[in-house]
Parts: sequence; structure tokens; C-alpha cells
Amino acid sequence: MTRPTGNVRLKAARVAAGFNSQQDLADALSDHAKRMGIRGLSIGARQVRRWESDNPPWPQPDCQRVLAQLLGQSLEALGFTPPWGTDGLSSAPGQHPPVPGAAVSSRLPGVPVRKTAASHPAIVGTDFHAVTKSHRRLYWSVAPAVLHPAVQAHATLGCVLLREAAEPTRSVIAAALAETYLLAGRIEFFDLREPGLAHETLLLALQAAGEADAHLLGSAVIAHMAFIPGWVGDRDAARERMTAARTYARRTDASAEFLAWLDAVEAECETRCGDTRTALNLISHAEDVLKDGDAHPSPEWMDWFSPARLAAFKGNTQLLAGHLPQARVTLLEALEAMARGEEKQRSVIYGDLAAVEAAAGNPEEACSYAGQALDQLALTWYATGMDRVREVRRALTPHRHERCVRDLDDRLYDWATTVSALSR
Repeated sequence: MTRPTGNVRLKAARVAAGFNSQQDLADALSDHAKRMGIRGLSIGARQVRRWESDNPPWPQPDCQRVLAQLLGQSLEALGFTPPWGTDGLSSAPGQHPPVPGAAVSSRLPGVPVRKTAASHPAIVGTDFHAVTKSHRRLYWSVAPAVLHPAVQAHATLGCVLLREAAEPTRSVIAAALAETYLLAGRIEFFDLREPGLAHETLLLALQAAGEADAHLLGSAVIAHMAFIPGWVGDRDAARERMTAARTYARRTDASAEFLAWLDAVEAECETRCGDTRTALNLISHAEDVLKDGDAHPSPEWMDWFSPARLAAFKGNTQLLAGHLPQARVTLLEALEAMARGEEKQRSVIYGDLAAVEAAAGNPEEACSYAGQALDQLALTWYATGMDRVREVRRALTPHRHERCVRDLDDRLYDWATTVSALSR
């Protein structure tokens, strides 16, 4: 007799609920998501087939909610294994993962629950945090595809240590684990272009920050989560997450730099959603906040923002608003102000300068800046920088027969660049 294969628990639950085919369940899940107020979630038969396979992937948070409510069972009971392992806990049907702005419980899935207080000395937390700091520094020079597995493995270790640690070591590990998940999410979103995966990872970062009761870190995580809907034009979702991020920031002593960064994040989301006027107002407010300053220092983990980065945000917004002369001046000033260690951002600024010249009808200058962006990308790969170069090349299509554009194509599509881009 042939034994059943695949995720038999989900199959059994599907049939018991009256859905005879995978397509039937997919349709029901999509409809149920709408009734739950989850917008834009469409589940197909192919996704259900993956869930019913031998190694079903852990569903994304919105899918978790819909599956649990529709079928009336926890994810574990439906045959799924969370990536952080299990502690013998099962979520009740309909129990949701946390959403930005909600309180984070230590019993929510995603952060291991401490079974017993192991005899870890305080140095364990210190050492775990030291590796987290090293990964943070390595991000600016090591290829993201190479660094990402190491960061993930470090997070796995952190989950184990967190489950076994007692206070005060537990809080130290939880904060470092939140930083680790935040770094992994940044790599997934900005470098690997995996927004769905980044959302799940950032959700884990938020839960770990809750374990550490680190409100500022939680604010940073939620603000990063705002990028995900913001970059696809979902203004309402981005604004809701920014409201949550600002709420968390108000609960602690946030530095002027951190508050200015929140303005910059919201400005980029507004720019992506087509409202450059609101974005420029937000950037102007951020500039005022930086000028005023305050007595609160920025956290050491906030190494992705500076006045020069704010200027880069501003230049990109001016570019998209059609303010080409202003954008050119702002971007050149940002490039000049870039400090050592900000090489990844240089490729983005070169790309934006190239876009300014392309829009101004200066193909030779555009190709020159695009070439400088490629030079920088050869040293420090950054998917966002390569996206800028590709956008410039599309803008130069009317000039495709000119020598400078053909030379750019030779650079853009040489062996090394093509293989590097496609492999990522």
C-alpha cells in the first residue's frame, strides 16, 4: 500500500473543510482575505501545491492569518514548521502574528520562548552582540549574497541562546537578535530584491525588539517595513506603518538624526507614490530637525543615515519632481559630503546624476555618470545602484545609436557585469 506523501495534514484539513481541489482552497483563501480586510492578497493553486509538498515553506504573515482562520487550526497543526523551530507551543486558531503598532507578546510565534533559565554567563550576550556588530560593519564592504547566509546562521544561534537565557543576558541577546534580523531584512529588500522575504524577516526583528523592550529599535524596524508598500505605491499601508514607527520613537529618547531619518523614509515612500510635494516638505522638516539637534545620541546600530544621505534623498525627489537644476546641485553636494564607508550610496548618487543629465538631454554627461556608477558597483555591489543605471539606460533609448550610449552598453553588458547582475 502506498503511503501518502507531502503535507498530509494540510491536505486532510482542506478536504475536511469541503475544498476538494487545491484551486478550490486557493479561491476560498483569496475571498476570505478580502472579508478579513487584507487587501491585495491573491493566492493561487500553485501556492497551495507548494504548501502541500513534502517540504512546505512557512507561509507569509497574511497567509498565516487567512489559513488559520479559514481552516480553524494553527499553522503547526496544518503541517508547517516555523523557521525558528518549535517549543511545543501551538497557536490557537486565528492567532495572528504582530502588526506594526500592536503590542508584542513574548509568546507570539517568531521569537523563541524561554523554557528554562540556562546558566549562560553574561559574556555570552556580549559575545553574541559583538558578532552582530561585525556583521553590521561587513555589510558595507562584503557582497550581500555572501554575507546573508552568515547573518541568517547568526540569527538561528540567537534564537537558541534566547530560549535558554535568563535576565539580564536575555535582553542583551534579544536586542542583538533584533539587530541581526534587521540587517538580514535590509539585505533581502535593498540588495536581493525579495520584499516578501524581507517582510517576514523584519517581522521577526520586531518581535525580538519587543523581547528586549527596545522601542527605538522597534521604530527602526517598522520604518523599514514601510519601504515595502511604499515602493509599490501603496500609500495607505506605508503611511500606517510610518505612524506606528513614529509612535514607537516617541516612547523613548530619539536623536534628531533618527527623527530626521523617519522623515526621509516617509519622503521616499511619498515620492514612490507620486506625491513629491509632500516628500519635499518632509525633507525640509528633516533638514530643520538636523539643524536644531538635541542632546540625545543616535544608537550605534544606526549606520545607514547622515546629512549626506538626506541630501541624496532630496536630490532623488527633486529629480522625480522635474526640478533638474536643483537636483543636480543637491546631488553633487551630497556626493562631495559622502564619508568613507558610504560607497554603496555613491553608486546611487551617480545613477541619479546620470538620470538628471538624461532628462536634461545631455546623453554624454549621463553616460559618464552611469559609467562612474558602474565603476563603484564593481567595487561594492548594490542592487539599488544597478537599478538606477538601468533606469538611465532606458531613458537614453532615443540616443541608443550615439557612441556614448553604445559604450555604456558595452560596460553594462560585459561578461562580468552581466553574470554578476543575473546571478543576483
